[in-house]
Amino acid sequence: MSTTVPKGAPPKATAREWAGLCVLALPTLLLALDQSVLFLALPHLAESLNPTGTQTLWIMDIYGFMIAGFLVTMGTLGDRIGRRKLLMIGALVVGITSLMAAFSTSAEMLIVTRALLGIAAATLMPSTLALISNMFQDEHQRGRAIAVWASCFMGGTALGPVIGGVMLEYWWWGSVFLLGVPVMVILLVAAPFVLPEYRDPAGGRIDLVSVVLSLAAILPMIYGLKEVARSGWELVPALAIVVGLAVGALFVKRQGTLEHPLMDISLFKRGAFTASLLVLMFAMVTMGGSYLFISGYLQMVEGLSPFQAGMWMVPSALVSIVAATLAPTLTKRLPMGVVIGFGLGVTTIGYLLLAFVNPAGGLPLLIAGFVIAFLGTGPIGALGTNLVVSSAPPEKGGSAASLSETSGEFGIAFGVAALGSLGGAIYQSKITTPDGLSEASADTVRNSVEGAIAEADKLQGALGDQVLEAARDAFTSGLNTVGIVCAALAAITAVLATTALRKVDGGGGHGGGAEEAAPEQDAAEGTLQPAQDR
Repeated sequence: MSTTVPKGAPPKATAREWAGLCVLALPTLLLALDQSVLFLALPHLAESLNPTGTQTLWIMDIYGFMIAGFLVTMGTLGDRIGRRKLLMIGALVVGITSLMAAFSTSAEMLIVTRALLGIAAATLMPSTLALISNMFQDEHQRGRAIAVWASCFMGGTALGPVIGGVMLEYWWWGSVFLLGVPVMVILLVAAPFVLPEYRDPAGGRIDLVSVVLSLAAILPMIYGLKEVARSGWELVPALAIVVGLAVGALFVKRQGTLEHPLMDISLFKRGAFTASLLVLMFAMVTMGGSYLFISGYLQMVEGLSPFQAGMWMVPSALVSIVAATLAPTLTKRLPMGVVIGFGLGVTTIGYLLLAFVNPAGGLPLLIAGFVIAFLGTGPIGALGTNLVVSSAPPEKGGSAASLSETSGEFGIAFGVAALGSLGGAIYQSKITTPDGLSEASADTVRNSVEGAIAEADKLQGALGDQVLEAARDAFTSGLNTVGIVCAALAAITAVLATTALRKVDGGGGHGGGAEEAAPEQDAAEGTLQPAQDR
């Protein structure tokens, strides 16, 4: 039986597009791995490079800072010069800087190479997502393709500690950076054959003042949020956040005066676009905060190694991948807001279970709650991201993709900072120090669970056990509170998604005005050009 394609219907993806998706999935998986694998390598590289405490923090943080800071710029740059071109340039730089990082001979060299690696990674993230929106013009196929993209990101985050643990078992610390080299080689070889090119010929030139303002807004805010999570609300991180917000206001104001803005603020006039960004950001707030305390419980309460803790994280990643993959199918029968809202309702139940975890014997309930929570958040990564990209005209796909990624970065950073501070405050209010400790040791124990565990290791016999038990009880109280707050946020976000996205159909579809700019593919050259450029 033959199927008649309605006149004017978007073309279906061919084998070439699906092969291209496989190529785009590789850097997405790699970027997620890179953000989690370094935690395992840190003790090994510390022995080799002997970094100071400050240098260690910069080795860990500079990669994420650069990604967050350059996402908006790189998303728009891809729209201007060509998304495939920017992807390939970024892949080349990622491959080179990965080699440099692997063979770094000093802490300073590793910090610089990690910074360059973060800037290069910022070219890959929006480019992959924007290209997917170009390659898959049928809304349901696009939904499934973005679900695969989101699944790679979720899976890479969970698999990072597992893969890193295996590599460090047999090779030196630099081997974890070499993962990126073969992946980038495959991308560079295959991209010209399976990926189309797309650029906006009417995009104009990049406004360098806007680039500087975006960096001056995003970097201080991310830095401030990370420092709040690490040290609490002190003067310097608080000022950094305030400065970032002030410069951000100037950035937004400038975009409204430019003919070719770095960030098209008119996208926020689309209700589905703005609502999707908010839902994504709020979901990342709960994920960032809960992940911090769940991983902390596994290592500091259960006493597991990072590799063992990573293995316990795998089930949550698997169920989120399954949920993300199935979500586009559900939207054929149900509105997207209902699917996302129902998923967040499931997430609420998972987070509520964390409120009942005990320091002794709490591992099964912790894992059950974590798995249920991630099962419910799976559809958000696939459907929410699809809706953000689909709500924007094709020529703004890179910009929309970068905003989607940036909202996620901010959500995670804010979740770690705010919920980390809350859990830390609960810990300090609940901790009790046993008799027999010096004043200095008691202050260390009261300050953080990490300090308490370090002090317990120094003490002998029953006193050390008492310190350890008190610290684990107090930390678990913080986890319980964070679970309740995450459940409340998830429930509020579920209501937001269900109401704000109730009229959005299953495919998401392009926002108003997208149809006039729909791209068409040139089969001979494999490039995409906007309709107005034909």
